[in-house]
Amino acid sequence: MTDDTKSSTKPAKTLLALNPKEEAEFKKKVQEVKKRPKKHESLTPGVIYVSHLPTGLFEPQLRQYFDQFGKVQRLRLSRSKKTGGSKGYAFVEFACDEVAKIVAETMNNYLMGERLIKCSLLPPEKVHSQLFKGSQKIFAKPSLPAVKRYNKKRTPEKVKRMTSRLLEKEAKLRKKLAEKGIDYDFPGFASQVSKSKTPKEDINASVCSEDITPVCTPSVLEKRKSVKIDSNDEDDEIIIKATPAPKKRKRKSNATEKK
Repeated sequence: MTDDTKSSTKPAKTLLALNPKEEAEFKKKVQEVKKRPKKHESLTPGVIYVSHLPTGLFEPQLRQYFDQFGKVQRLRLSRSKKTGGSKGYAFVEFACDEVAKIVAETMNNYLMGERLIKCSLLPPEKVHSQLFKGSQKIFAKPSLPAVKRYNKKRTPEKVKRMTSRLLEKEAKLRKKLAEKGIDYDFPGFASQVSKSKTPKEDINASVCSEDITPVCTPSVLEKRKSVKIDSNDEDDEIIIKATPAPKKRKRKSNATEKK
């Protein structure tokens, strides 16, 4: 290869303007363009909706699984406010909408934990601005102090104090209604307290009711009729003899009747 060919293959180090008069201005513009920061292509994020999730899949497991497709920006698993358990569906946001589209196609009707996962791509207009609100926070199970306070075990003294307070409140309410001329009667809490205390008559009745008394059914009456009582004056004993049940007669077969 000659020197002319070598020089022709090498790129020009400096850019030259077509018009020699505008050379200085052209170089100035080239320097400004080079100094500008390179703009990266902005990726539009894509959101997918995943449902029919099996039990045991929570935020860490879902993030770890979907990270193999692409970068997961945000993830929100829908949970119950009362129990904190999973509702079985989640929203996953990927950095690129093309990746989200591929995930929706591949993961739809995918068998996982004896369940067919349903996955679909959400259009941008259907993605709410508050969809991923609070998704970055670590989940904490709801404490529900009111429920714990209601269900806690109380001593008999505390129960007695509570009942007395409730009865006082109920008496005040009845007094207010009477003062305003409202003729209204309701059972209230006092009736429930009286029902819980069993009266002495009921206790005696329940004790007496423990005696075994035969029920007068038709079968018992038939047995009484079939029993014969023999009394001996010497021994003063009562001997009960039961009459044997009547024997059933066998019917003759058709063959014997023909003979």
